[in-house]
Amino acid sequence: MSDFQPVILGSDINAYGMARAFHEAYGMTSTAFAHFQLSPTKYSRIIDVHLVPGFDRPAAFVQTLREYAQRMQRERPGVRLLLIPCGDTYANLLAGAREQLEPYYAFNTLRPELNRQLSLKSSFYQLCEKHGLAHPATISLDAEGVERGDYRNLPFNYPVAMKPADSDAWLSVNFPGRKKAFIIDDPQELETTIRRSYEAGYTGEMIIQDFIPGDDSRMRVLNAYVDQHHRVRMMCLGHPLLEDPTPEAVGNYAAIIPDYQEKVFGPIKAFLESIGYQGVANFDMKYDERDGRYKLFEINLRQGRSSYFVTLNGANLATYFVQDLVEDAPFDGRTLYARGSKLWMEIPKSIFTNYIEPGEDKSRGIDMIKRGDWGTTLEYRRDMSPLRWLMIRHMFSIYKKRYKQYFRRKGDLR
Repeated sequence: MSDFQPVILGSDINAYGMARAFHEAYGMTSTAFAHFQLSPTKYSRIIDVHLVPGFDRPAAFVQTLREYAQRMQRERPGVRLLLIPCGDTYANLLAGAREQLEPYYAFNTLRPELNRQLSLKSSFYQLCEKHGLAHPATISLDAEGVERGDYRNLPFNYPVAMKPADSDAWLSVNFPGRKKAFIIDDPQELETTIRRSYEAGYTGEMIIQDFIPGDDSRMRVLNAYVDQHHRVRMMCLGHPLLEDPTPEAVGNYAAIIPDYQEKVFGPIKAFLESIGYQGVANFDMKYDERDGRYKLFEINLRQGRSSYFVTLNGANLATYFVQDLVEDAPFDGRTLYARGSKLWMEIPKSIFTNYIEPGEDKSRGIDMIKRGDWGTTLEYRRDMSPLRWLMIRHMFSIYKKRYKQYFRRKGDLR
């Protein structure tokens, strides 16, 4: 095998999950760069995090990665540097720096036009329409439309969902009651929330959608790996049973069991290959019992933060990056549709037991726990130390407080 080194962008749970995948498959320690240290990668022996002031801005981003690559060329001649972003900010920075970093790194990125189309929810839904993929009934407003009050006459009934079209730009917006997404019950609440968003400095488009009824158990998450030749090599479908209820973290999955549905795989595979996609694609969708269809909310142009679920269920994501970008291994065209058997959680078992509604899905999950067919991203036996063990216990205690404070039984969090 060629000499290669994983270089991960970020310090969150997604970054740790990727580092763990590389360690499980190849016994390797990953290098990481980030502008801020987050808890999941603290006290770890499998990921070496370098904190760089301003790394979330183009100049420092490019300079840091170029200097690291030049040093590695001197110290390990011929090494292949495999660059993997683990957040929207880093994925967007990498797309913008493609030509500057291509001489040094192997990585997945998209044509700038396609990147923009898929990143913005409004244009993503237009692509869905073109390719016959279902999505919630939606209107998109810019700042001028908000100023005119175009949101006052909606083509669908309340409740509605409201979310920013530009997730990256939303990160810098702050006001009391800010969330990743809102469920809004009446016109006055919409009036207050949308105007507050723009008064706080948001400048992108805002999405207002028909709210699909039902709790977290109606959700599905799909990860797919598409190689540099635009062929889908792997797809893995998960059935989220619980989400993080914290306002800033709404939509982050906390428990996922495996699912398998060819009616979901086929159309999305065709979509990815027809648009010339490359890399990991992460789709969020929800089942609409009103018409029996799964409807797409968004695509993340990277693996999702819960993507260790894929590795846990037998499709180690690191191996797909290596086979594609390091080895350019032959592919016979037969996509792997993963059939997993393990429950993934980001929470202690007590939250799973106490907060998921009784039913077939919960019973299945509890049976998996009893059999030992479960895992978390962070609890890695080969990377455990007293400090890391204490940190994970502290994180789990915070989760317990979050659910006690924020969880609503009906699960209308999106």
